[in-house]
Amino acid sequence: MQNRVKALLAVIVAALVAVSAALISAPPAQAATLTEVTGFGANPTNLRMYVYVPDTVRARPAVLLALHYCTGSGPAFYSGTQFASLADQYGFIVIYPSATRSGSCWDVSSPQALSHNGGSDPVGLMSMVNYVLQTRNADAGRVYVTGASSGGMMTNVMLGDYPDVFKAGAAFMGVPFGCFATTDGSSWNSACANGTIIKTPQQWGDLVRAAYPGYSGARPRMQIWHGTDDTTLRYPNFGEQIKQWTNVLGVSQTPVLTDTPQSGWTRTRYGANSVTAPVEAISIQGVGHSLPLSGQAAMAIAFFGLNVQPTSSPSGSPSSSPSSSPSSSPSTSPSTSPSTSPTSSPPPGGGCKVVDTVNAWNTGLTSDIAITNTSSSAINGWTLTFTLPSGQVITNGWNATYSPTSGAVTARNVSYNGSIAPGGSTSIGFQATHTGNTAKPTSFALNGVTCTVG
Repeated sequence: MQNRVKALLAVIVAALVAVSAALISAPPAQAATLTEVTGFGANPTNLRMYVYVPDTVRARPAVLLALHYCTGSGPAFYSGTQFASLADQYGFIVIYPSATRSGSCWDVSSPQALSHNGGSDPVGLMSMVNYVLQTRNADAGRVYVTGASSGGMMTNVMLGDYPDVFKAGAAFMGVPFGCFATTDGSSWNSACANGTIIKTPQQWGDLVRAAYPGYSGARPRMQIWHGTDDTTLRYPNFGEQIKQWTNVLGVSQTPVLTDTPQSGWTRTRYGANSVTAPVEAISIQGVGHSLPLSGQAAMAIAFFGLNVQPTSSPSGSPSSSPSSSPSSSPSTSPSTSPSTSPTSSPPPGGGCKVVDTVNAWNTGLTSDIAITNTSSSAINGWTLTFTLPSGQVITNGWNATYSPTSGAVTARNVSYNGSIAPGGSTSIGFQATHTGNTAKPTSFALNGVTCTVG
């Protein structure tokens, strides 16, 4: 048995070495650095903690726990993924832990790991989260978790163990909560890895609910990513995670949206057609054990709502969460705007600035647009107008309604971001297809006044 475990571990180590090579590096700003923290609290498995605090951090920053793959480390996940550069852009804090056991996999199989405050790695990870909340004035109402491979498995575990802490998770190449469970001390479950553990939605949901008996509060949302050609944690685990989290969140297994955000991708949303749906799942045709790829981290951040500045109470209560955001499908008619927009007021003295950040791939792109009110008076209700370059067509968007989907576009505020205080800002964005021209719009106007473009 020991030789079998070692052989299987060698296979996953070899596969995940390829993962680390495939991860797209996006270096963060030069001034901010990854810093190791010691003495952060209870740590039964001697995990190591690293934290990234961007130079421009929000007053009540959100917290993202980012979990590496087997054979990886916190610093490797920091340098090999885009989460730190996204933290620079949106002002949240990222925790990058390191597992220290042989093989550097997370414990997602022991009875201790699969229960609330039961012990093992989850306890140490929670100590890291609490340390950042206490020492960085972070927002306890905006704590999120993501991870790849073993880290994707642990993302499922942390959402099950601590539904009172995490608001959402994004699991890349993971397995359902409890799927890897063992009772013989082994950390490897071949049946789960091979995708042969099949349960009903109720059975999967019961495993999650049993992790924290008596808990009756809100449950975290879940975003799930998997490649169809994954031979390390096989593709059936994708569907089993969908079954589990739709059951936990009490939404139908029938998707309310099925679309193709880019070639080879199939995205389904469950419970609501919005960027912050209860469950979102993205299947990628022909891809193996090599996620996240470029641009996918940004989609996870949008799913969390971390590209949005909270506009209500600083306590981070659910009411201040962007989970109420509208459908991400672009509006084809401006008729919806009167119900969500107060009377528009122009920015006095032309005081507005727009920063447009575009991430492009073969036939698609995402555009994250930060709108800043640089005047001395509040803006109450807004429209942002711009012209898309030829060949670009918006397929979905967030934090605004967009009409039409090409050419001269008008983006209108939604219910929760219609007011922009003096010196304040809000972020909107969209995903689009293109025919080769990935340029940004050359100008933007806010309520008819031309903005400075940063």
